[in-house]
Amino acid sequence: MLLGAVADDLTGATDLALTLSREGMRAVQVVGVPPADFDFGDAEAVVVALKSRTIPAAEAVSLSLDAARAILSAGAEQIIFKYCSTFDSTPEGNIGPVAEALAGLLDAPLVLACPAFPANGRTVYQGHLFVGSMLLSDCPMKDHPLTPMTDANLVRVLQQQTKLPVGLIPYSVVDRGGEAIAAAFTEAETKGDRFVIVDAVTEDHLRAIGRAAADMKLITGGSGIAIGLPENFRRAGKLATRKADTTFAAPAGRAAILAGSCSAATRRQIAAAIAAGVPALKIDPIAIAEGNTTAAGVADWLASAGHPHPLAYSSADPDEVRSAQEKLGRDRAGGLVEHLLAEVAITLRENSFSRLIVAGGETSGAVVNGLGVAALRIGPEIDPGVPWTRSLDGGSPIALALKSGNFGADDFFLKAWDQLK
Repeated sequence: MLLGAVADDLTGATDLALTLSREGMRAVQVVGVPPADFDFGDAEAVVVALKSRTIPAAEAVSLSLDAARAILSAGAEQIIFKYCSTFDSTPEGNIGPVAEALAGLLDAPLVLACPAFPANGRTVYQGHLFVGSMLLSDCPMKDHPLTPMTDANLVRVLQQQTKLPVGLIPYSVVDRGGEAIAAAFTEAETKGDRFVIVDAVTEDHLRAIGRAAADMKLITGGSGIAIGLPENFRRAGKLATRKADTTFAAPAGRAAILAGSCSAATRRQIAAAIAAGVPALKIDPIAIAEGNTTAAGVADWLASAGHPHPLAYSSADPDEVRSAQEKLGRDRAGGLVEHLLAEVAITLRENSFSRLIVAGGETSGAVVNGLGVAALRIGPEIDPGVPWTRSLDGGSPIALALKSGNFGADDFFLKAWDQLK
């Protein structure tokens, strides 16, 4: 193993594993902290998927440290802490506390933070995070039900979450290439910075940052930050040159779509699917709480919908989400949906469904945990950051496309099936 990664949610882990696979590394994604006797096989990169983004910071720190220790003991030479490309967090964490704890574990004198993912419109300029042409604080993330992002200044956001000094490596330095970035890292460390937000607006910037970070013990960011890292191991003679897999043999069986994300992107994908004639069942968390909507009922509806890939979704606009949260409580509203969709997935798998698209990080985590999937093989990319995967848990195999709520083109739910054999 060369690279080890700790990801704060399942779809983010899949996104990172895809990036490393596309750059020529044999990548395996593990769900949850792996036990001491876990067999990573011939993996050159291992990504541990946690559900730590929105849990209490102390729990997130504990889980992340356990995951890091597991992959370090298996031989990882460098650690990535992967979080969302929209820096999803609150003033209390969890990005700062987890990064600070990992830096302590690794005795890392300087840690970079860069959530940029230009292929999906996430860029960092002068320390400010942009989503497309909008500042983070102006985009729909400002209405996220769990981690509303109302400040685009990442230096300020991260500094609220850690007592360690946070600096900035600006665009003017990054655009000059890897040597300039490496010199800026040295200068920041000399100055006393412990974290540095690093600007990046193109993939070339990310590759230059990766080259400059070859000797860094800990790197944090979105999946884009990993683009340039495999080449460091290749230059050192530790990694062979190989192409990413382009074919994917999915298990035969029926298909369905389960969407729990309320992001604008997922809502557009649902609208496009419905407009194209995909039958869709909307799930109301209040109806779940009242016992009027059950997992068995939703699974029966999907099984009898008479379509190659019917859709069940709880996605709603911000006003509907707020209304449900006011009646049920923020955590309970989301938890009810996640638990129900996980139960739906279990029932579907027991009834010959072996191909699922799951939208939403929290929903994906609940579904994978419910199915008891321990590890995933990464398949071909559907849209930037979203591949097909195949379970490696030894049970009945299942193909899963685990989509972050914000990712994917509007026709994602329609075109993803074309890559399955």
